Amino acid sequence: MDKNIPVNFPANVPKYISVADSILAAIRDGEFRKGEQLPSINEFSEAYLLSRDTVEKAYKELRHQGIIEPVKGKGYFISRVDVDASLRILLVFNKISNYKKQIFNAFIQTLGFSATVDLQIHHSNVELFGTLIASGLGKYDYYVIMPHFYENQQEVLHILNQIPAEKLIFLDKNLPDYKNKFAAVYQDFEKDIYDALDEALQSLKHYKHLVYVNPNMTPYPDEIRKGFWRFCKMNDFEFSILDGIETDTKIHPGDAFIVIEENDLTTLVKICKTKELKPGKDIGIISYNETPLKEVLMDGITVISTDHEKMGETVAKIIMEKRSEQIKNPFSLIRRKSL
Repeated sequence: MDKNIPVNFPANVPKYISVADSILAAIRDGEFRKGEQLPSINEFSEAYLLSRDTVEKAYKELRHQGIIEPVKGKGYFISRVDVDASLRILLVFNKISNYKKQIFNAFIQTLGFSATVDLQIHHSNVELFGTLIASGLGKYDYYVIMPHFYENQQEVLHILNQIPAEKLIFLDKNLPDYKNKFAAVYQDFEKDIYDALDEALQSLKHYKHLVYVNPNMTPYPDEIRKGFWRFCKMNDFEFSILDGIETDTKIHPGDAFIVIEENDLTTLVKICKTKELKPGKDIGIISYNETPLKEVLMDGITVISTDHEKMGETVAKIIMEKRSEQIKNPFSLIRRKSL
């Protein structure tokens, strides 16, 4: 064997545990890097005059801890080197965005050094999601998942049912069809947009026509559209729904826009400048999700937004405090000059 792995056998400690502990110590000391191959079971047993069964049990224990992974036909490889982290968490987002980064950063900062977090992205692809979960089963203490899927819901539930319910946490979106007890930090998309628009009702009454811009290229929860539709019906607003804003989109004084995507917001602002329409006077603009830029753009863009940092902090605290709760994340209207 090329590697230096000092092995001690304290009294009253099973030999396979001593072997596993010695490998962990070698990893701590930098003897092994992530992705590096371990000695084979035969090599290890011959070098230390141990039975194959003892070494095999030690490797099995390290696999259970997520420290090593077998590769068929090649042997065992180091899969992680942060061996002293007390918790292992698989975090699965539907996509990466600035808002998701805020959640991730708050999550990591709140956990501190108490956990190892592996981030994966499922892109709302059910087959990919199934592969990610299958490869992670048994390796993590918690599975924190954003269940944003728009097809094959029964297959999604089948995949989720493979995860022990006490280890599963839904993030950003609740999943009422999942029948087991579970923890969650979620947005109530339909109620959130309805309540936020209702809070802005007196300002919106200055406008004749409400427009919800619902991008079809990037799926968003349909509950947002339903909440907008219900608000307009309850308050007798004329309304329409667009799948995007282009440079030739017809915009009229008296329109108020609720815009999800920042690309559409940018195009809308450009049209306003071209047509000399003043947001907050000629037309209204409400943007979805807060960013620092919206504080200064056009003297301030009115925003409806969940608190992304709070979401990351809350789910981390649920894990650290071993709670099993379903918590609705705060959602608010931030008034600025565009409405």
